[in-house]
Amino acid sequence: MIRKPPRRTRERILTTSLRLFNELGEPNVTTTAIAGELEISPGNLYYHFHNKDEIVDALFDEFQREIDPLLDSPLAGNPQIEDAWLYLHLLFEAIWRYRFVYRDLNDLLSRNRRVEMRFRRIVERKTLAALALCRSLVKNRGVGDELIESLATNMVLVTTYWLSFEFVRQTRGVSSAERPAASMARGAWQVLSLLAPWLDDDGRRLFGKLAHEYLR
Repeated sequence: MIRKPPRRTRERILTTSLRLFNELGEPNVTTTAIAGELEISPGNLYYHFHNKDEIVDALFDEFQREIDPLLDSPLAGNPQIEDAWLYLHLLFEAIWRYRFVYRDLNDLLSRNRRVEMRFRRIVERKTLAALALCRSLVKNRGVGDELIESLATNMVLVTTYWLSFEFVRQTRGVSSAERPAASMARGAWQVLSLLAPWLDDDGRRLFGKLAHEYLR
């Protein structure tokens, strides 16, 4: 049996940091706590990352590499309602894996200028993707550019702050981590429901069918 080589310390630091940030919230996790969880010395951690912001930056690099292809996908071709549903599910799954960014978004952006600038670009690209979806799904429905831009903005707003909303509405003692798939399916439905009134009859029927399948 071939044994896998042990993971490098840097990779272990990032994996553990991501788990702790997601579970506890990034502001509540110190480098000392990360080192303690890994059973390494703070000096060993410092050798790889001089401070917590460097860990956050590295994790944001990973998040951006995962989300970049998704943000480009609605811009190609002529996406239909099934494509939009799949796109939103994949997007929410990526957001869930790096949910600490979204859970503590305002606090994080106020403290990390590099992440702030990069996240602003992600929001801009989300908006372009949402515009592409809106224009494809409601074309020939008499929807003007101003309304389409408003719909796209609202879609980005829900996508960006959905996890914060879910976190706030949870009953005390019940974590959204217990049902991430259900939470993400609700998020996808909320985003697409903004478009539902503007879909044609076939589109609304298909939207209802997809919602029934995923929200059961």
